[in-house]
Amino acid sequence: MAEKEKRELKNLIDESIKETKEEIKELQELTKPISPDNAYGRLSRMDAINNKTINESALREKKSILQKLERAKERGEKGELGKCLKCGGEIPFGRLKIMPYTTRCVKCA
Repeated sequence: MAEKEKRELKNLIDESIKETKEEIKELQELTKPISPDNAYGRLSRMDAINNKTINESALREKKSILQKLERAKERGEKGELGKCLKCGGEIPFGRLKIMPYTTRCVKCA
């Protein structure tokens, strides 16, 4: 991978980490417990519970992505970013731009 591509990828990872942390904060607000003193009708309460469940699932997914991005950043600092962990080959730059946290080439994925 060219030096320019490595810098671009590191910037992309840093920006993705920042965005993901902001999304996690928003989702944490949406998944707070609903206080019983809020007057909800039966259907409104069911909607609120359903939305909370969906947001909790999204929160878990964002936390998982954040962990992957942070590991990718560590691999970048070690000079291992862009190398397939299974075969040792190079991961195409286009794949890394879409999923900067990927650890495998297309063939091994």
